[in-house]
Amino acid sequence: MSQGTAAHGSAAAHVHQAPTGFWKKYIFSVDHKVIGIQYWFLALAAVFVGMGLSLYMRLRLAWPSGEFPFFGGAQMTPEMYLALVTMHGTIMVFFVLTTAPQGGFGNYFLPIQIGAADMAFPVLNMLSFWVTFVAFVVMVAAFFVEGGAPIGSWVAYPPLSAIPSAGPGQGMGMNMWIISIAIFCLGALLGALNFIATTLDMRARGMSLMRMPMTCWVWFVTAVLGLLAFGVLLAAGILLLLDRTAGTSFFVPGGLVISEQLIDHKGGSPILWQHLFWFFGHPEVYIAILPGMGATSQILAVFSRKPVYGYRAMVMAMCGIGLLGFLVWGHHMFISGMSPYTSMVFSVLTLSIGVPSAIKTFNWIGTMWGGQIRFHAPMLYAIGFVSLFISGGLSGIFLGQPSLDLYLHDTYFVVAHFHLVMGVAAIFGMFAGTQYWFPKMFGKMMNETISKIHFWITFLGVYAIFMPMHYMGIVGHPRRYAETSGVDFLAPLQPMHVFISYAAMIVIGAQLLFLFNIIWSLAKGTKASDNPWEATTLEWSVPSPPPFDNFGGRVPVVYRGPYEYSRPGEAKDFVMQDEPMK
Repeated sequence: MSQGTAAHGSAAAHVHQAPTGFWKKYIFSVDHKVIGIQYWFLALAAVFVGMGLSLYMRLRLAWPSGEFPFFGGAQMTPEMYLALVTMHGTIMVFFVLTTAPQGGFGNYFLPIQIGAADMAFPVLNMLSFWVTFVAFVVMVAAFFVEGGAPIGSWVAYPPLSAIPSAGPGQGMGMNMWIISIAIFCLGALLGALNFIATTLDMRARGMSLMRMPMTCWVWFVTAVLGLLAFGVLLAAGILLLLDRTAGTSFFVPGGLVISEQLIDHKGGSPILWQHLFWFFGHPEVYIAILPGMGATSQILAVFSRKPVYGYRAMVMAMCGIGLLGFLVWGHHMFISGMSPYTSMVFSVLTLSIGVPSAIKTFNWIGTMWGGQIRFHAPMLYAIGFVSLFISGGLSGIFLGQPSLDLYLHDTYFVVAHFHLVMGVAAIFGMFAGTQYWFPKMFGKMMNETISKIHFWITFLGVYAIFMPMHYMGIVGHPRRYAETSGVDFLAPLQPMHVFISYAAMIVIGAQLLFLFNIIWSLAKGTKASDNPWEATTLEWSVPSPPPFDNFGGRVPVVYRGPYEYSRPGEAKDFVMQDEPMK
């Protein structure tokens, strides 16, 4: 894409006028900033639903005979526990980890950071959000249909997910789950097209690809991943729904007997679903984590007052991670009976992802090394992201070995690994992004003291939750079981369940502090200046919050790279991207 073409895209101001009515301004807005905030609040609502479900799971595990609210004074059944596991995983993966970093921050800041007035397709952008919102409503509604929510976990393996009579929640609840995911995929595909077109066609004059902030690169790579991955999941979901409702047999084998009844299907393969699901599922890990990597790279540079160390290597590493992410789905299926030779191929490819991951990690450390570090709240969360990414990534080395994965696969070791590297690290990326961009989005500063208290409780708390799970997995504690009190060799681990549950309650309580900080800061926070962090990228060259057309009628021109900090001979220790060369 030539700069001339890009400049044309940017110079073309809004194709739509500023809205005037309430509905068009705040509800069905085509303004990318409003849509970004809508995605952000949707993810915020989803994360509290997901955390609430995890709290009940932890209560059940720590006190198996306990009676809890919302269960009619009775004990939680194992089936209800499995339903909570399913819905917690699904809501967190799709409606939090996928929604906030890309749909929220990406929508709000991609156009501003590349000097555009809006996304390439504003109406499509609005539709993307509302389609995602409908998907969330349908997903939550699965709790309230006959039989309740499904019990097949977020991976929905057939034949359990393909046979309505396979268990409670596998009837209408499972149908709702599939329909919700299909709707979500449509929204994700619309969003991915918009991000790719915006990045390629809407850049301001002078904003070459190698002058884009790291965040723009990760949103672009994530959109490419989403375009290729969600299409596969959508197709697989439609086939699964046909198996359930139209009598097809894509995933259901012949001769299957459930509750002493022969199931009238033949010729299908449950393994086919695993291949299709994990062809989506592993890139989904990077769809969740890459935006956090981008925000972390950005924030480490800003608060270290140094350029991103090895910018080009970081870009190449991100593209490499994205490419390799599509070649390693088989490592999720080592126990499916695949050939040992195939396992070795997937194992080598999986371990090769460690190379670009290590490049990024070393570059983050290199960015901070020798810098004049400012320990504001966004910086703490960014450092926390690096710590959690390393901790979670190291345990992935063990799971990438087929011989070790055979033992560890169905244990808490896997729960600990993917929660640290995909869940908690990604959420710390969201915390960092929220702390960093909140002043620009809302024109108010978040309370620094509350933010730091929240950081330390959460940071220490998540290690208290997930590090013991590694040990439990090594000992052989199986996952997905509501209760293991009848297994003698697991009895000594029960106090560990209690400890983890107390830690989880403290961490969940700390998130109420985060919520309070948002509400308090919106109402009474200190007014933010245009550039409170003294950063260099284009979003900090406009008022806080930005005007409707982002640049107030001005067409920005970019003269510099995104991270010009501490340059010798300059009056300040930062130079904005749109500041002309002397």
